[in-house]
Amino acid sequence: MSRLIKTYKEEVSPVLAKEFGYKNVMEIPRLRKIVVNVGLGEATQNAHALDAAAKDVATITGQRPVTTRAKRSIAAFRLREGMPIGVMVTLRGKMMYEFFDRLVNASLPRIRDFRGVSSEAFDGRGNYSLGMKEQIIFPEIEYDKVDKIRGLQVSIVTTARNDEEGKRLLELMGMPFSS
Repeated sequence: MSRLIKTYKEEVSPVLAKEFGYKNVMEIPRLRKIVVNVGLGEATQNAHALDAAAKDVATITGQRPVTTRAKRSIAAFRLREGMPIGVMVTLRGKMMYEFFDRLVNASLPRIRDFRGVSSEAFDGRGNYSLGMKEQIIFPEIEYDKVDKIRGLQVSIVTTARNDEEGKRLLELMGMPFSS
């Protein structure tokens, strides 16, 4: 069992139940999934960029990414419907908790001048989105083998009903919010 799953069951869950007055164990907010996404505008001209980004995402998450494709054509961007424009991974269960643990305890502290993540990035339903400017903050990525610095988005989906519950859940699980 993952260290974070144990922490959630023994420490986070009872605190949330007490704070928000939950009667049923199933009411207590928990992580549902984490989606890691890399959008590649350059993929229209450079097919190699897609492979490199897929390799990086696979290394970071430990799971093979899916190629995302354009939903509609946009002439100004020389984009046609169905062209590959990014890669994404959806993590659930044990893999999700392990990724969250690495993100909070190993990757975020490696960001230069890091003072915590914004508490404004909630969507109104307790889900949190985090954008990172470079993939090299993850310790799994070898700096020498990176062809280009790429950004990525991490969306943390919870079962919380509102932002207050979602923020408290992430706080208790170790997410460093800026004050």
